Amino acid sequence: MVDVLGIGVGATIVLLVVVLHFSRGTEWTPTEDISSDVLERRASTVPETDFPEPMNRSIGGGGVAAGAVGAGSEGELEDGEGEETVDDDPSAIPDDEAETYEIEFVKEGTTISVKENTTVLEAGEEEGWDLPYACRQGQCISCAGHITDGGHAEDYIEHHTNEMLGDAEMSEGYTLTCVAYPTTDFSIETGESP
Repeated sequence: MVDVLGIGVGATIVLLVVVLHFSRGTEWTPTEDISSDVLERRASTVPETDFPEPMNRSIGGGGVAAGAVGAGSEGELEDGEGEETVDDDPSAIPDDEAETYEIEFVKEGTTISVKENTTVLEAGEEEGWDLPYACRQGQCISCAGHITDGGHAEDYIEHHTNEMLGDAEMSEGYTLTCVAYPTTDFSIETGESP
């Protein structure tokens, strides 16, 4: 009928669970969470920047132009030091005065007209193409492309604020599309880096 051994084992297990439930244990308490303090301490050692981290497209792919710092900011340059003139920025050319060039986007299979005050990246994005980029300031090579017409890249485009490509890469036809303004007609393969 009723198995005495089964009842004995069941009662023992129940009793053990009740005893463990009401026991005080080791009274161990977890230590204070210091992770936010550690992160703040590490962050305080890194200087602030006005541009997003490379390869992070979720933040819109851009901030202010390279070197543009609000008045009164830390690290402000002395008067006259490191100033760029507005005249060397092709984007400052008014639309009604800008020349237009034919640029063939090889991988996209289309030739489009691009004004000299528009970057190659912006022109491709206006066509609805998802071209690679990250900083939009010439400080990484995420947006690199290869001009397939041969010769030095600056025979075809003007780089504004290029900080990554050297003369060796540009002589092979590589360019940073985010800061590349056309100066003549050419063909380009986007997403190609040296």
